[in-house]
Amino acid sequence: MKIFKSFNILNKKINFNESVGFVPTMGSLHKGHLSLIKFAKSKTKKTLVSIFVNPSQFNDKKDFAQYPRNFKNDISILKKLKVDYVFLPSNEEIYKRGINKKIKILKKDIVLCAKYRKGHFQGVLAVMNRFMNNINASHVFLGEKDFQQIYLIKKYLQNKSKSKIVSFKTIRNSNKLPLSSRNILLSSKFINKSEKISKLLFSFKKKLSSNFVNIKLLKSYKSQIRKFCDKIEYLEIRNNKNLSKNISGKNFRIFIAYWQSGTRLIDNI
Repeated sequence: MKIFKSFNILNKKINFNESVGFVPTMGSLHKGHLSLIKFAKSKTKKTLVSIFVNPSQFNDKKDFAQYPRNFKNDISILKKLKVDYVFLPSNEEIYKRGINKKIKILKKDIVLCAKYRKGHFQGVLAVMNRFMNNINASHVFLGEKDFQQIYLIKKYLQNKSKSKIVSFKTIRNSNKLPLSSRNILLSSKFINKSEKISKLLFSFKKKLSSNFVNIKLLKSYKSQIRKFCDKIEYLEIRNNKNLSKNISGKNFRIFIAYWQSGTRLIDNI
């Protein structure tokens, strides 16, 4: 496993003419990341994993400071997975030309997390733009837990990069809670509460499939979910192709963001 800290050396050492799968992460790797990386390894000849806690996508300095970091453990995990390349850039390497402030998100896309986390996705797109301008991977692998993020990345990069964006299913624990680096910030008591929320979401999805567009049903589940968290930021049903409210049949997902013991969690099913 080779470790790089600059785009310049990375591009000298990696042959991007062959099939290379790129998995961008913010570290604090868990089983969800591992499944994503294994999937990438199965689809491409070589695999590149980056670890970079991107400051520009945090709209709260406290949240950035508290974000879990365990680089030593992450490197150990990646070695065991026999990842070919690891990229560990510094803030200076990513933003030595400054942050691209020209990145805009269309008004119709300022929904869900884009509505409640001002500047978050502009920060995500800024770092992805920097990555894809310098990493000519054949494929980029992203997890569906951040479904809106995948949608916006695909939209932003569609005419800017030849890399194919590949999404991978959300990995959950035995009680349906999506695996997340932020889960480590929660005690077992609050993990248990979040698991109850996940089970309610699956129940909600099942009922919606046979009894669609039922406002009373939405209000009922929102009331039940509220019992297990500090605050619901949003609970919405959206089109799973364009995130609009134009939905019919089974072309929908349920999206939620909620606060649990000072930690913001998201999910979609």
